[in-house]
Amino acid sequence: MKTDSKPHVRTRRDHSTETAEDYVEAVLQVIDSRGACRVVDLAKRFGVSHVTVTKTVSRLQAAGYLTSEPYGPIILTRKGRRVANESMKRHQIVLEFLLALGIGRSVAEVDAEGMEHHVSQETLSKFEAFVAGRKGDG
Repeated sequence: MKTDSKPHVRTRRDHSTETAEDYVEAVLQVIDSRGACRVVDLAKRFGVSHVTVTKTVSRLQAAGYLTSEPYGPIILTRKGRRVANESMKRHQIVLEFLLALGIGRSVAEVDAEGMEHHVSQETLSKFEAFVAGRKGDG
């Protein structure tokens, strides 16, 4: 019995970028609200240790998403800022869709956080059109 591996391949790829997207999105949000982002800000935000954040920041720096010097702020590269903005846009579209379905805000926010990483562009476009259509009805 042969099965189609495409959905699983895409899901594994999505999982591999999920941490990077979450971190660059968080860095951008902290920079926007506080002016600078440091390891301690991310550790508090994600509820993880300083060591965990430092290791993740190192991986993201090697991948070209951000730059950081010891004891200095975390700075997004152009690539990191682009990914952060795209991730935030996907999150907002998914959140608005879930809210339009009548899902409570607290549940919708948690669900959107996971779904934003796995929704296809086709599905995201339909979510966006659905929400825009509902706004036009109001």
